[in-house]
Amino acid sequence: MDVKHVSEFRDPILAKRLIDKINDVADTPMKLMEVCGTHTVAIAKYGLRDVMPETVTLISGPGCPVCVTANSDIDMAIEIARQDDVVLATFGDMMKVPGSYSSLAREKADGRDIRVVYSPLDSLTVAEEHPEKHVVFLGVGFETTAPTVASAIQTAESRGVDNWSVLSLHKTVPYALKALVDDPEVQVNGLILPGHVSTIIGSRPYAFLAEEHGVPSVVTGFEPIDVLQGIWMLAKQIHEGEAKVEIAYKRGVMPKGNQTALKRIDEVFRPSDSEWRGIGVIPGTGMAIRDEYGGFDALKRVPVTPPEPREIPGCQCGDVLRGIVLPFDCKLFAKGCTPEHPVGPCMVSSEGSCAAYYRYTDYGKDLDA
Repeated sequence: MDVKHVSEFRDPILAKRLIDKINDVADTPMKLMEVCGTHTVAIAKYGLRDVMPETVTLISGPGCPVCVTANSDIDMAIEIARQDDVVLATFGDMMKVPGSYSSLAREKADGRDIRVVYSPLDSLTVAEEHPEKHVVFLGVGFETTAPTVASAIQTAESRGVDNWSVLSLHKTVPYALKALVDDPEVQVNGLILPGHVSTIIGSRPYAFLAEEHGVPSVVTGFEPIDVLQGIWMLAKQIHEGEAKVEIAYKRGVMPKGNQTALKRIDEVFRPSDSEWRGIGVIPGTGMAIRDEYGGFDALKRVPVTPPEPREIPGCQCGDVLRGIVLPFDCKLFAKGCTPEHPVGPCMVSSEGSCAAYYRYTDYGKDLDA
């Protein structure tokens, strides 16, 4: 479908046409997972679940980087922030995320020097302005944000800044999806692949999903027409008994991705094991800082021993991220857990499934009443 202007991506006539096409091919029950948190928000905001045929179930996946950050990693960041002469710099969406026993917001209220920044380079500036402090940037995100952090590390080296480092909690997406499709509790029939991540890595890294696991997959954008087109393409593959990786977001994604960004990531980071909330440790899905840049690795510069991690009683965020329960299935949803007083990270992040359901559906309103 050839559309060029933003208004066309929200055209109700085009939307109705795509919904009709989905109805035409969705003749068997299918469970489709939107991997990206931004897709979850778009689906909830525009009421797309409500216009799906009964055969199509849309579930959320582990596409919110804030949400999938494990308690043990948040505990590590908190312990670093507690050290003398350390400034912890972070994006604002990490402030309210609860760890095992505390949060960065609570630590800041208790007097820790924790600062919200808008880019890794902002934290580097803080380090240059305060040479008496060691500034640690909390690096959270997928392949989308990793290139900017890699560039900041190389910039710090070129400037000779030796009081700045990164706690790298970055994760890579493709093989996390392998863990999901291998999980007998999940049982997805198709994947709506993340648009932002795919602008960096392209569509080729997902090929194994179709070739080895037989799971239809489509990369799409974030406007209503984008999402509906992606759903239609998935339903059509399932209807025709096919499994391939397609791109419905060609204005933003190429099969080979952004080679410049990928080169920058490879120069600074190496694959490592990483713990994902609700999924566990997935080999090779972390981004550790290479030895050549070891002077900027916070784990080496500010070594700490965090407490034994624990999960928050009653919180089902991990199950929501695996798509085995919906947010309103959690007993805490909109009761003990709200965006103002979140219990789990899925209610904290603007891309979190629970926050999206709470804000854009009637479930939160009904439970608040």
